Amino acid sequence: MEKSTFSDEYAVFLRLLRQSRTAAGVTQEQLAERIGNTQSFVSKCERGERRLDIVEVRAFCRAIGVPFGRFILDFDKAVDR
Repeated sequence: MEKSTFSDEYAVFLRLLRQSRTAAGVTQEQLAERIGNTQSFVSKCERGERRLDIVEVRAFCRAIGVPFGRFILDFDKAVDR
């Protein structure tokens, strides 16, 4: 398995992360405030410049009101397409 932050699977993850945030009607600024970070941090994460760990992904999900388990299931389905 490729470990680059730019793998096809990671690109799917980033797309789903951005789509989830925008579908929830949350801006990068609002998300940053909710997770106690900066807008530039959120932007770097969404562009793949900063790789997220599972704890951070859970925090993102909680901050935008998306159940973490559902996000993971959606990611798994998207990767398997």
